[in-house]
Amino acid sequence: MGTAPARARGVSRKVDASNNARPAPAPVWWRSTFAIALAGHALYWAALPPLEFALLAWLAAVPWVWLIRCEVLAGRRPYLALWLSSFIFHLAAFYWVTLPHWATTFGWLALSFYLALYFPLFIGLSRVAVHRFRIAPLFAAPVVWVGLELARAHLLTGFGMGALSHTQYRWPLLVQISDLFGAYGVSFLIVLVGAALAQMLPCASVRRSWWPAVPLAAALGLALAYGSWRTNQQTTHVGPKVALIQGSIDIEMKHDPRQGQQIFDEYFGLSARAVQEHGDLDLIVWPETMFRYPWFTFDKDFVPPADANWTPAELIARSHQAIEQTVRPLGTAMLLGIDAMHESSAGAERYNSALFFDRDVQLSGKYAKTHLVPFGEYVPFADTFPWLYRLTPLPGGINRGAGPESIEVADARFAPNICYENTIPHFIRGQVVQLRAQDREPDVLVNLTNDGWFWGSSELDMHMACAV
Repeated sequence: MGTAPARARGVSRKVDASNNARPAPAPVWWRSTFAIALAGHALYWAALPPLEFALLAWLAAVPWVWLIRCEVLAGRRPYLALWLSSFIFHLAAFYWVTLPHWATTFGWLALSFYLALYFPLFIGLSRVAVHRFRIAPLFAAPVVWVGLELARAHLLTGFGMGALSHTQYRWPLLVQISDLFGAYGVSFLIVLVGAALAQMLPCASVRRSWWPAVPLAAALGLALAYGSWRTNQQTTHVGPKVALIQGSIDIEMKHDPRQGQQIFDEYFGLSARAVQEHGDLDLIVWPETMFRYPWFTFDKDFVPPADANWTPAELIARSHQAIEQTVRPLGTAMLLGIDAMHESSAGAERYNSALFFDRDVQLSGKYAKTHLVPFGEYVPFADTFPWLYRLTPLPGGINRGAGPESIEVADARFAPNICYENTIPHFIRGQVVQLRAQDREPDVLVNLTNDGWFWGSSELDMHMACAV
């Protein structure tokens, strides 16, 4: 009788020891840093083209803010897991980079590797703000996210495609706040809403909070109210009638001199049809580089090589004749995407240009692309190692233009930009500000693009979202 309690206590201690020795339960997906991060990236990807389930973008930040709120990130190398989830997202979102040429696959991998670095930075910096400085995730997450979007648009020449704000480009009521805060304001609002939703969920030892519903409703309500006010304003008037000419040309034909006439015939035929159907046209626009005969200019003291079978006067005359035979029969001013070649004693220069010719075939304005795409329009270090171009679909690099241009047509001003220049918000804004200072602020932005390299891919819609 007296020993029974002792045996009972011994058994009890033995059972306790046995229970403590049991292995920890296997991790489940909601405890995995990688899985939680990837869930947010899956929502983000589905909100972008090609699926364009735009509402899912508002939920993408919820699992990410969950990670920000947790006291400790699960896993042995959580930040590597965060980078890997982001790397997978960028591989999926920008797969179209591989389409132009086999060598661009390396660019796809390098771009995805680089862009994936921003996500662990987002989580890490936000966690510092939340856990060290006691800033609510509702405020920390959108500020850090937008700061990194801004950095991404500036570093390494800038990359702005696939921004979180671009998921909402088909919602005019919402995106009106861009005229106050830029596209960054839309991204801020999306992350703020996601952070508010996440903060209303319990997270480990952190209790559920209901107060974030107030700033969530206020921010979203104010944005939509402002959008309603702006879209109901009468801020425009009837302007020039413009024909945008878009052919369907195999991109490889552009580099085949024998196909130049076929390209011209298709675009001229479409332009003639536009004039026939709309006799009061004020302007016809052709896409980037689709006028295949170059526009030649020369320095006065330029001397051609001894073995040249041409003279500067002959090439200039051919340029003018090609333009004359295009603009004169149509009887309409034209903005043409064309390669401009300039020869000087220092060497040849080539520009990706937009040239404006009035009805009388006078050159009234010209713009040369100034923000060039590495590996798309030039290859870094190829000036020193020209053989690098043989690894790309590029015949050679192009030169940078001097600055923005504003062209007047029927009492309206048009400012052309070319291709991916409109994916960098601060670049286009800088052009408009510069033209405003010259009292030539544009009424219309015209983007001349040839995205034929990416036929049938989501790049086309992502690029259009940038324009919006």
